[in-house]
Amino acid sequence: MPEMSYILLQQEQGDLQFVEMPASHAYQLSALNLRLHKELSKLTADNVPKLPKAIAEFRALDLLDENQSPIGGLQYVNELEQSFAAIREGSYPLVSLLTEIRALQAQLEQWYEDEDML
Repeated sequence: MPEMSYILLQQEQGDLQFVEMPASHAYQLSALNLRLHKELSKLTADNVPKLPKAIAEFRALDLLDENQSPIGGLQYVNELEQSFAAIREGSYPLVSLLTEIRALQAQLEQWYEDEDML
């Protein structure tokens, strides 16, 4: 089994999400999240998604709440790409953010394919 890492995300209202990522790509999701948060305030569209904030990154996860489970990294990035692709932005160059999201998406797809996990 390949080594995995986890990114802890916190929604505005305090809910937590755990995203399971290949250890080799976890930092990229954390960095992407920080960049997206930095740029969100510059977007002028009315349908900008609420983005949880990355608050921790760790290697092992033992969830004690049986109602919680980690989200797969590729699933999370796919949903992130869909939500940003749906933004109707006229004045901010959204394409640069989408390019970063899609680059990580492509890397994850390749990783999961290489690991025969798709």
